[in-house]
Amino acid sequence: MRFLLVDGHSVIFAWRELALQHAKRSQTARDMLVRTMRDYQDSSGVRVVLVFDGRGVRTQDVTEPGGIQVFYSRTDQTADAIIERLVAKYAKKYPMTVATDDNLERQTAMSFGAEWISTEQLRSEVASADREMRGEMDRLKRRR
Repeated sequence: MRFLLVDGHSVIFAWRELALQHAKRSQTARDMLVRTMRDYQDSSGVRVVLVFDGRGVRTQDVTEPGGIQVFYSRTDQTADAIIERLVAKYAKKYPMTVATDDNLERQTAMSFGAEWISTEQLRSEVASADREMRGEMDRLKRRR
């Protein structure tokens, strides 16, 4: 199984539609990204772990059955710290890619054996997986 760890706020601030929504209501932007990454996981088969910066006194895992895994760091902790800890622990056991535009996080993830993609590369992969899924659905409809 392949894993994709996503730095949530790095993506939100890099993708224009999410950044605009974040300026209005940050939770809505996070929800939009969660839905997008859930759809990507469903269409690609890649296991997605989405990590956001601080939201409480302890790290929260708000995974829903069948959904992606979503972590919120503690208020005094960054999403980077959680991503780095997960990569350090699991990159030798599982193929892992980190999606971020943070150069230090990229270097750290790669030093532990993970691959790295930019937020724009992630956007491209998400769009490609979506096109493939829509194409497959169209083929199935035509068979009926």
